[in-house]
Amino acid sequence: MSTYLFVVFLSFILNSLLIIPFINFLYRLKFQRAHQQTKDAFNKPTPIFDRFHHHKTGTPVGGGILILLTTLAVFFVALIGFLFFNQKIFTNFPSAVAEIKILIFTFVSFAFLGVYDDLHKMFFIKKGHFFGLGMRHKLIIEIALAAVISFWLYTDLKIDFINIPYFGVYHLSYFYILFSTFIIVAFANAVNITDGLDGLASGVMMIALFCLWVVSRSILDVPTSLFIAAWMGGLISFLYFNIFPARIILGDTGALSFGAAFAVIGLILGKSFALPIIGGVFVIESVSSLIQLLGKKYMGRKLLPVAPFHLYLQLRGWEEPKIVMRIWIMSILCAMFGLMVAFAK
Repeated sequence: MSTYLFVVFLSFILNSLLIIPFINFLYRLKFQRAHQQTKDAFNKPTPIFDRFHHHKTGTPVGGGILILLTTLAVFFVALIGFLFFNQKIFTNFPSAVAEIKILIFTFVSFAFLGVYDDLHKMFFIKKGHFFGLGMRHKLIIEIALAAVISFWLYTDLKIDFINIPYFGVYHLSYFYILFSTFIIVAFANAVNITDGLDGLASGVMMIALFCLWVVSRSILDVPTSLFIAAWMGGLISFLYFNIFPARIILGDTGALSFGAAFAVIGLILGKSFALPIIGGVFVIESVSSLIQLLGKKYMGRKLLPVAPFHLYLQLRGWEEPKIVMRIWIMSILCAMFGLMVAFAK
């Protein structure tokens, strides 16, 4: 266990040393939150969102880029360290290389999509786009990436089951590819939606990741355990600068990448049933937005006063730090219940 904790601290120290120069670098690149008015999925103004978030204009966007790079660097150093000291990289699957490939591809591919979307938001906004990429095109790319990852989960790692506690294990065969594709895309967008307040998405992700880390250590899965450890160290350092008032924002680069990787780790660990419980906050945020979207599209009216959930709390008059702290508490409760479900027989 001490090895994994060392990886956490190594990642934390590396990120802490780099983050201030990185913030300054983003300022020089003008990689900052856009000044223009935001639009919803139907290209209509969002006055409520703008009212509560106008003060974030100019904040550097791209914290996910630094975490991505440092996580991969520390992860590879840790793997090399295991090989150098003749430690077995134990995995529960046919190939540790395949598991590592899936983790890295998920992390990097969704990050590239997020980078493009962030760039589009700040420099190339066009009419008819949802604050960046067109929603339809963005979703198509996400599904394509998730389908490739799901195919590898099924063929390379031989995962094709759902474990429902107290009911048993159900093998889905080829349908598992469709199931896991949906899970990956859903969580990628759920984390992106949650990333609306300072420290919200990063704090909830850190809590949820710790739960998956506990699960991965319980089954002695070395690649996933090392990856989570490297990732958590970066998140802790980032969160220090991301809490209200944030000096840096995660951005779509981090949100899409982190959401997809979180889902894939849950699938690799065989905890797809516990995943939406551990990440319960992400589910609540995304479902509230989905309800609002469907209401506007098919009924021509809002079904909720405003969405997502954290914006509703702002509309009720709650201060941003109060919302974030209380949602963190909610996330801790979801995580504990999710762990209980994950370890249930």
